Amino acid sequence: MAMSRLAGSDRQPLPGARAVGKADPAERLEVSLVLRHRGVSELKAHLQRLASGVRYARHLKREEFARRFGTDPKDLARVRNFARRHGLAVVLEHAARRTMTLSGTVAQFSKAFRVELKRYEHDAGSYRGRSGPLHLPSELRGVVQAVLGLDNRPQAKAHFRLHKGGVQPRAAQGSFTPVQLASLYKFPASDGKGECIAIVELGGGYKPADLATYFKSLGVTAPQVTAVSVDHGSNSPTGSADGPDGEVMLDIEVAGAVAPGAAIAVYFAPNTDAGFVDAVTSAVHDTMHRPSVISISWGSAESQWTQQAITALDEAFQAAAAMGVTVCVASGDDGSSDGVSGGADHVDFPASSPHALGCGGTRLQASGGSIASESVWNDGAQGGAGGGGVSTVFPLPAWQQGLQTAKGGNTTALKNRGVPDVCGDADPETGYAVRVDGSDTVIGGTSAVAPLWAGLLARINALKGSAVGYMNPLLYQNASALNDITQGNNGDFAATPGWDACTGLGSPDGAALLAALEATPVSPAPTSSATPPSKHKKKRKKKAAKRGRS
Repeated sequence: MAMSRLAGSDRQPLPGARAVGKADPAERLEVSLVLRHRGVSELKAHLQRLASGVRYARHLKREEFARRFGTDPKDLARVRNFARRHGLAVVLEHAARRTMTLSGTVAQFSKAFRVELKRYEHDAGSYRGRSGPLHLPSELRGVVQAVLGLDNRPQAKAHFRLHKGGVQPRAAQGSFTPVQLASLYKFPASDGKGECIAIVELGGGYKPADLATYFKSLGVTAPQVTAVSVDHGSNSPTGSADGPDGEVMLDIEVAGAVAPGAAIAVYFAPNTDAGFVDAVTSAVHDTMHRPSVISISWGSAESQWTQQAITALDEAFQAAAAMGVTVCVASGDDGSSDGVSGGADHVDFPASSPHALGCGGTRLQASGGSIASESVWNDGAQGGAGGGGVSTVFPLPAWQQGLQTAKGGNTTALKNRGVPDVCGDADPETGYAVRVDGSDTVIGGTSAVAPLWAGLLARINALKGSAVGYMNPLLYQNASALNDITQGNNGDFAATPGWDACTGLGSPDGAALLAALEATPVSPAPTSSATPPSKHKKKRKKKAAKRGRS
């Protein structure tokens, strides 16, 4: 049977990894296939309208999106037939997520996608991996856009940093509770009641007793927290604050303290490209919890992703935008290099997606209940700095036209997607007082900024009675609603008046942001993006019947 390369599927071993033999042919695994969607041109037009900065009266409902833009049943049948021929079992079909999960052995998948799977070892451990492209039979060409999970290397890292003192009393000098930060950033009075915040986690877990103790200490009603399993991921605390538990607890406690009235759904998935994509699409298309905001504090440099995985995640964010879901993503904790050796600049993905709200980091100091100073987070002593720079993957969005970057004393025009969009306190020295695995500690990193912004938006959504949704274009039209950060650098890029590649447009002034969003004119959604085609057909048929009777 004729086979062709799957575009964007090329993969290379992790730097420093070496192949130590073939993968066990009898090893069983699950692989996620991302399929094309219907209505491509119509969805593209809808997203272009959103990118123009016009705020519409309503967003598409999840059920409507699935009906109009989900996978065609014929494509699902094609993949089922392919799986049957290769002895692969269909574990999951989800038309809205455009995902089919197949189960089988290494030998079966190797033959199905004409790939050789090997075992690799590196300094941090081992993984099942591959090099080169994947291949598809002719009947799946154009139908399957990504094949994820054959390689199970760790795809992302958590963007949090413990205070250099480690686990310590919460009252560390210079630290803040999330409640204090909400006050300093002038968050509007609201508890986010009626909203749901989704949090994506790729490991670790939380202990309900810790959450109860923490929120009680803040004098805040504990939010409802629900763990959602994705690809067999689960709430599995490791007992170590400097491990993934630190990320999970930080995210829940920051978002929950800022918006205790909002429900919190935590989507646990394996730390692989398949797990990451599946967790995001599960949150975006969740018709039970229906989150209006998603917080993501995991990522890695764009160069460490396959193009197929980048496209799959960005399209998931596009779906979120169409349905009025805001996606807040940490921009990274390793400055302008994003932790990649070689001296070049890198930005973190998925924060670099133009459909995500990239969240950078600052160092904040307060006096008398007000912000005394705020500058770029760049802590040479601990080696951390807010991520930011210019994407090498995504072109310049319309709403970033005309911006500039300051690097090495020179100012140049921004040519591709610039990161981040916004920022907030992230320096561990001025970090967040939280509780992890039975101990009080202080944590910083841009990981804290994503749930902080998610909590703010849950408050705003509750006050407005409708979701802000894809807000990047609106933010760039209302830059004065943020605190402009003009001091410091994240390595190669310097803070300047206006947008910069360290702190974006600035940190939140919640009251000003709410006022700006309420003042933005609302336009009725165009018929083509608000009414399903089936209804148009019914209307035409009714009109034709009336003409026939007359």
